[in-house]
Amino acid sequence: MATAKHPKYLPRIPWREHGCAFPNRQRNKEKSSVMNHSAILLCGHGSRDVQAISEFEALAGHISRHLPERQVVHGFLEFARPTIGERLDDLRAAGARDVLAVPGMLFAAGHAKNDIPSVLNDYAARHDGFSIRYGRELAIDLKLLSAARERIAAAEAEAGGEISRADTLLVVVGRGTNDPDANSNVSKVARMLWEGMGFGWAETCYSGVTQPLVADALERVTRLGFKRIIVFPYFLFTGVLVKRIYSAADAIAEAHADVEIIKASYLNDHPLVIDSFLERLEEIPRGENLMNCQLCKYREQIIGYEKDQGAAQVGHHHHVEGIGTDADDGHHHDHHSHGPETHE
Repeated sequence: MATAKHPKYLPRIPWREHGCAFPNRQRNKEKSSVMNHSAILLCGHGSRDVQAISEFEALAGHISRHLPERQVVHGFLEFARPTIGERLDDLRAAGARDVLAVPGMLFAAGHAKNDIPSVLNDYAARHDGFSIRYGRELAIDLKLLSAARERIAAAEAEAGGEISRADTLLVVVGRGTNDPDANSNVSKVARMLWEGMGFGWAETCYSGVTQPLVADALERVTRLGFKRIIVFPYFLFTGVLVKRIYSAADAIAEAHADVEIIKASYLNDHPLVIDSFLERLEEIPRGENLMNCQLCKYREQIIGYEKDQGAAQVGHHHHVEGIGTDADDGHHHDHHSHGPETHE
């Protein structure tokens, strides 16, 4: 049976229009001493997948080793424990009074804009004298593009052969969300990798929520005449969705034996990913932790999403907060949906 070749794995400061929590908005160009004393909280989405949780924990360990003088902890929005709230309790009990929190996410969609800020704002409102300042998502970043290039090049090297990049089509897979700005960022990443690495063509698709979906996109691109197709999940960590992407690639490879389909690894704990997180932390005391609001559907009337402008900032993960992963006793069977934006 043919399968796609796989790489070796290696303060509550609401806005009037919308509740995006961007504390410390004013720009302060001075080197703040707070960066030397504030505790750090990495806010992960969480997953039912044990490997995904382990990879996020490993990332937190890398960051902690880079900042040995700081309290560095991590918490999850859903499924896994500790939850974000539990970690904030731990920090407060340990004497912390100021926390720099960053979302462990590539792009700013509902989780980074609504769900995590909702948890942080609610916690700060309930604990006087406890400051939480929220950073921005990783976004499109030259370091991350370089890390992506290396993951793709490693997959090519492992596959071997004499197929040129001009005869290769790159497929970049994003998570998929109901935020068109976040979805468009995946397309921009694909375009920059396509041109920068010299591929013959590139396609963008998504693991869910929006179109085109992975299987549909792969089926179409096999008809374009390229000798090789590289499937690259533009994800930080593995999980249910990444494994589905790889399974879809295997199925297409079996059905189209005349096309070589190889799978590149996701970003994971690439050193440049770690550097990007450290930069996001450094931005917060300087007041540079500003998400892009120009095309935010909560700020502007984006085509097709006009009714979302000014929507209240409300979390949507309370029903699955801390309920456990697939490795826990008494496996839960709540294959929940967040409405149109489902990330597992």
